[in-house]
Amino acid sequence: MAAPALTPSPTLTPTLTPSPLPGEFGRVAVVHDWLTTYAGSERVLEQILKIWPDADLFSVVDFFPDAQRHVLQGKHARTSFIQRLPRARQSFRNYLPLMPLAVEQFDLSDYDLVISSSHAVAKGVITGPEQLHVSYIHSPIRYAWDLQHQYLDESRLTRGLKSWVARAILHYMRIWDQRTAHGVDLLVANSAYVARRIRKVYGCPATVVFPPVDVERFGPGQCREDFYLTASRLVPYKKVALIVEAFAAMPDKRLVVIGDGPDFARIQAMLPPNVRMLGYQSTEILIDHMQRARAFVFAAEEDFGIVAVEAQACGTPVIALGRGGASETVIDAGNAGTRTGVFFRRQTVEDIVRAVCRFEDSGWFDPAVCRENALRFTPERFRREFLAVVRQAMAGQAGRLRPAPPEPDPPAPAESLHTDDLAVVPR
Repeated sequence: MAAPALTPSPTLTPTLTPSPLPGEFGRVAVVHDWLTTYAGSERVLEQILKIWPDADLFSVVDFFPDAQRHVLQGKHARTSFIQRLPRARQSFRNYLPLMPLAVEQFDLSDYDLVISSSHAVAKGVITGPEQLHVSYIHSPIRYAWDLQHQYLDESRLTRGLKSWVARAILHYMRIWDQRTAHGVDLLVANSAYVARRIRKVYGCPATVVFPPVDVERFGPGQCREDFYLTASRLVPYKKVALIVEAFAAMPDKRLVVIGDGPDFARIQAMLPPNVRMLGYQSTEILIDHMQRARAFVFAAEEDFGIVAVEAQACGTPVIALGRGGASETVIDAGNAGTRTGVFFRRQTVEDIVRAVCRFEDSGWFDPAVCRENALRFTPERFRREFLAVVRQAMAGQAGRLRPAPPEPDPPAPAESLHTDDLAVVPR
């Protein structure tokens, strides 16, 4: 199935300038969940701050590496009380039950435009009726919604008192998460898949603006080698162990795994001879392997899946689960002039094996076509389209909140007055 083309909403104006005019939005605040690493949501934040470089930044905690702070325009976030709690740097996620309270304490009353970058609690900031709140939703809180049972299982919280405490906390988070969605003036989703989740969870529509991918850094290589590649953080929902199992069933095919995480030891213990684990590697080494790999294998059901776009930017086709964001970024249809990968339907060893065999039987995949598809997701396009939807929302908000004052009623003509309407004072 072909990925849908990324086109602006019919209501967008394609001739909008790529940066705000001086004073166009008034005072701007940008709110992010937490600042600890430079990952997918921080790439979006980086581009938002490029659009509004004078914005004030807020975050529940800010332990962002100083060496990378340039991506935040050198800013330090204004943080919540969680920043000062014991072991917050190492274990800030343990304070999740306090985060709704923490984010509600940010006083944003002096700002005209509030932009939240949210996959957890940032969209829950309190704004007034004369402020515009635009929230870029990376995902509703997945471990509180559709991934609750998987989260409890992976955390070994399926039974006992701790399980019931965790379930009660997640129940409270769902109620709070749904309630705070109605305090947002414009919800922006990072994919049509997330927009469908927003509709299901919050009952609200969302505008889709795909996130930025550094496609210039992930450039095409010169030669291909006979190995497959997967790369991600090694956590259960990424399904890297499943990919390794599939290649164990195909001993004539080689797989390279790049990444680290809680599942590293478990995956390493099951490693067959045809699979090599490299652990954490620099971006340069990741790019080198992407440029040389026969195909990139991607088995997670992601909200968007930046790594699949990065692989295509290197000219590398993708073998992916045909659900979630990958269904919008990989094209499994047509001939070598249109296709950029192969989908499999279910997260099973058999489906991955069949997809790899179908990939090898499909013939040549054009690296130029893969890269051209990835160029739909440039940072420049993100900035242009996100600025356009915020501009439109601001224009609509201004018209709704600051209507022209009503014309005063004209004075009634003298002959229309009745003596009954006049107070009669005796002389």
